[in-house]
Amino acid sequence: MAVTLNHILVHAHDAKQTARFLTETLGLDAQRQLGHFTIVQVGETSLDLIETEEPITPRHFAFLVSEPEFDEILSRIRSCEIPFWADPFHRDPQSINHWDDGRGVYFDDPNGHVLEVITRPYGSGGLDAEHPNPLLRR
Repeated sequence: MAVTLNHILVHAHDAKQTARFLTETLGLDAQRQLGHFTIVQVGETSLDLIETEEPITPRHFAFLVSEPEFDEILSRIRSCEIPFWADPFHRDPQSINHWDDGRGVYFDDPNGHVLEVITRPYGSGGLDAEHPNPLLRR
């Protein structure tokens, strides 16, 4: 059996609100409840949301999508007036990037987790891409 990533535990102040945000923004199936976890299925991997009242250390989650899915997600982000950036450091607001000759965008969930939507995996365009991933230039 090949090793696969089954689930990731994600802390949230309001698990149901966070799940709704994720499913509606990313166009995923509705969440489900499993005991004290609110589950958002992303392909074969699930994000298992668990509520906490403690401060949350933001994490980064990147989602690989098709070009049409990217258009739909970006449209939802814009229509909901969710702030977004072309970079993970929030330096280039209301912009997308074209790294690896694809497209990418960053935005935050209600808990401060940084969400990234990309159409090409990191480095897939190589150094010959018109817009090489900045990580390749280091």
